[in-house]
Amino acid sequence: MKRLGIIGGMSWESTAVYYRYLNQQVKDAKGPLNSAPLLLWNMDFAPIAQLQAEGEWDDLSDLMCEAARSLKAGGAEAIIIATNTMHLMADAVQAAADVPLVHIADATAGAVRGAGVKRPLLLATRFTMEKDFYRDRVEHGAACEVVVPEEPHRTTVHNIIYNELVQGEIKAASRETYLNIIKYYQRERGIDGVIFGCTEVGMLINQSQIDVPCFDTSAIHCEAAIAAILDN
Repeated sequence: MKRLGIIGGMSWESTAVYYRYLNQQVKDAKGPLNSAPLLLWNMDFAPIAQLQAEGEWDDLSDLMCEAARSLKAGGAEAIIIATNTMHLMADAVQAAADVPLVHIADATAGAVRGAGVKRPLLLATRFTMEKDFYRDRVEHGAACEVVVPEEPHRTTVHNIIYNELVQGEIKAASRETYLNIIKYYQRERGIDGVIFGCTEVGMLINQSQIDVPCFDTSAIHCEAAIAAILDN
C-alpha cells in the first residue's frame, strides 16, 4: 500500500471518523490484522475557523499548502483533505505536495452518478453551500443539479455544524431540524437525494432516518482514498 497523508483536525471530531473508516476499509480489503499506512497533519481548528469567518482564504491556502509539503516530506505518497470546505484550495494543495490528491467532490460525484440521483440536497457549511468550487464539481461529475438550501435553512444548517457538531455535541433537536429541512426540500423542490457535504453531518443523521439516497462524504472519501493507495 502507498502511504496516505491526511490534512485533518477540521474538526478533529470528523477526523477521528476518518481514521476509523480508513482502517476499517483496509481491514476489509486485506484482512483482519491489516491497517492503513497513514500520516496525519492535525490542524488547530480554532484559528482556521476564525480565518474562514473573516474570509481570509489566501492565508488558509498558505496553511494548507504548508501541511501538504510537510506530509510529502514525511513520506506521503497521496494526500486527502479530511473536510469538504477546505477543498476550496485543493488545486493549490496538490501542487504544493506534488503527489496525487483524492478529491472529495469527485468521489461524491461518482457515488451520486452511480445511484442515479439527479437533484441532491447539499447540507454543508455556508462556505461550501454558497461558493461554487464544490457544487460545480459535483454537478459536472454526476450530471445532476445540486440543490442548496435557502435562508433561513442555510444559516441553521451552518450554525448547527459550527456550534455543535465540530464540538462533538449531538442533539436530538438538531437532528429533527435537519430531518425537517430534508422533508421540506423533498416536498417543495423535489430532491431525490441528500449530500452530507460537511464531514460532521454523518455524526448527526444517517440513511436509516431518510427515505432518499444519502451520500456520507466522509465514508465515500475514505473509500476512494483506500482504492487509490491499495496495491494493484
